[in-house]
Amino acid sequence: MPTDQLSRTFAAIADPTRRAILSRLSRGEAAVNELAEPFQMSLPAVSKHLKVLQNAGLIERSKHAQWRPCKLRAKPLQDAGCWIEGYRTFWEQSFDRLDDYLKELQSSPETTNTETTQSQTTERPRPHPRPRNRPRNHPRNHPRLQKNK
Repeated sequence: MPTDQLSRTFAAIADPTRRAILSRLSRGEAAVNELAEPFQMSLPAVSKHLKVLQNAGLIERSKHAQWRPCKLRAKPLQDAGCWIEGYRTFWEQSFDRLDDYLKELQSSPETTNTETTQSQTTERPRPHPRPRNRPRNHPRNHPRLQKNK
């Protein structure tokens, strides 16, 4: 079971149903019945999803008489977004370096290597020909079972 907040957040949002529930709660509070409407599952199943979200600190459940509305808590999602943002910067810098390298390659004079071209176009023969409609592990494809032609 994840122990730190970031791990609990990512574990909770790993499920598409829980992400859909969070999306709905981003528009405002909602009761369990209202949250369960779009899903083809029982109320106890939806309640389990809500319990995971609540344990991760992503939602709050309050009690007003018989109505138990759920409310989104955005702080854990904001923390996860900040953590991901650091990696976005890394990837953007990597793509910028790749872009610079590709521009450098395009601007340099072309050199052709015939050995590389020949080795890339040469096909290796298959050791045991098999019909294309049979999978590779089919018993009739075994070399000892093939008839000598």
